[in-house]
Amino acid sequence: MKSCFGYIRVSTQKQGEGVSLEAQKTAITAFASQHNLTVTKWFEEKQTAAKGGRPVFNQMLGLLRKHTAEGVIIHKIDRAARNARDWVMFAELPDRGIDVYVATETLDFRSRGGRLTAEIQAVIAADYIRNLREETIKGLNGRLGQGLYPFRAPIGYLDNGRGKPKTPDPKKAPFIREMFELYGSGQYSLRTLQTEITRRGLRNLNDRPLTLHGVETILNNSFYTGVITISRTGATFDGVHEPIIPAKLFQRVQDIKSGRSGPKTTRHNHLFQGLFRCGLCTGPMSPEIQKGRCYYRCQRIGCPTATIREDRLEDAIRYRLRQLQLKPRAAKRLEKVWLLSGLEEDSEEKAKALRLQIADEKKRLDRLTDLLLDATIDAGTYSERQRSGRLRLAELRDQLSGLPDANKIARRRRDFLELMKTLCLLYEFADPPEKREIVENAFSNRSVAGKYVDLQPYKWLVSHESASSVLECDPERHTDTDLPGVPAGVECFELFLNLRHRAIEVDNRCAD
Repeated sequence: MKSCFGYIRVSTQKQGEGVSLEAQKTAITAFASQHNLTVTKWFEEKQTAAKGGRPVFNQMLGLLRKHTAEGVIIHKIDRAARNARDWVMFAELPDRGIDVYVATETLDFRSRGGRLTAEIQAVIAADYIRNLREETIKGLNGRLGQGLYPFRAPIGYLDNGRGKPKTPDPKKAPFIREMFELYGSGQYSLRTLQTEITRRGLRNLNDRPLTLHGVETILNNSFYTGVITISRTGATFDGVHEPIIPAKLFQRVQDIKSGRSGPKTTRHNHLFQGLFRCGLCTGPMSPEIQKGRCYYRCQRIGCPTATIREDRLEDAIRYRLRQLQLKPRAAKRLEKVWLLSGLEEDSEEKAKALRLQIADEKKRLDRLTDLLLDATIDAGTYSERQRSGRLRLAELRDQLSGLPDANKIARRRRDFLELMKTLCLLYEFADPPEKREIVENAFSNRSVAGKYVDLQPYKWLVSHESASSVLECDPERHTDTDLPGVPAGVECFELFLNLRHRAIEVDNRCAD
């Protein structure tokens, strides 16, 4: 009996779990029995034949070229190859004295007519795949144009079937938000973020801890802002799914990752590490432990600024925050000024301005297509500008949807006045990471000259006009370089507000 190899193949792992492989094997076994052939070795593959490079197929060809077997049996022509390159390698086997058999057809590969029939079938199989690919891409682009993501939902979202948008996973979506917020704080590197988010309980789609690459993939995915980006082509689409994070936070994370947002720091054991610089030589004040106490030292040799204890820095921070606290009389005066009528008109003007910006951004995106068609820009530039434009559009929409009404503005102003009366107390109530955030966002200049601690607050904290704009979450109004802390002011205000609410809850529990 002539020895032969048996080759069976399906396109995907999922298909391999069904009966297709077994059915091919049964047909080949029956064919071998009828033609006095014996299958000495089986080669089973679960991979598409549309592209070359199948490892099992190439291994089998290598063994056949060494005449390890006298022939090979396949189920059908399209099981061997669906591309011209693989078919050429397979079709040359008869020229090397290797017999080729097709279990479902009577084809004589040693005759001119039989080989012609086989080659025609191979061309038809390759054309079928090309047409299938084109139709598949057309269908995918149609779904993407509708704002639907036709692929597996990323971590943090749930699949709801074909034709339906992804929805946030109630278990994992909060972890995704935390990931972006933690990294956006600048206090985490990718590796420390991986450790922290694993500790908190986030798992990947296979219910395993995230890898470092997995963390970076999530942070790079604009899908979480409502913008779909196809990484292979760079094309972007407006998604209809619910965003998990605001576009502004996503952009801040990208700036930090690319190094455009200043140096990143990782979590540490020293309260003020990286926050203070020497006021005489501008060198960093580095922490060190001596005799059980933490000191901050200027490392430049010969600098008059030697060391300062951590508790001295805290005393200076408390003293400065007490100076910034509002006195009751000043708070009453501000309340009368801030809570006058006219808030509704101001809010509507902001909404109108944002709508105009959204319309301009849409026109800019439309012009991009014209520039591409006119060959003014290349495809790479088009994709990059389109992605940044859609992210900008998402950010503007976030601002519009989050624009507070007059009542909310008035409520935030009252909250601001209340917390400004107890700044130092709120600092005392904060835990170490929150204390760092307060110091970093409240003071623009933090330096030590000799034994003197200089803490210059951001203008939003001392200027009532700036504070008014901060409370309405409109940092875009400020283009003056004298106000670098306005965006940070919004974050610090929210932090102070959360601390105040927490303090009230503790006081209530104690009273009960």
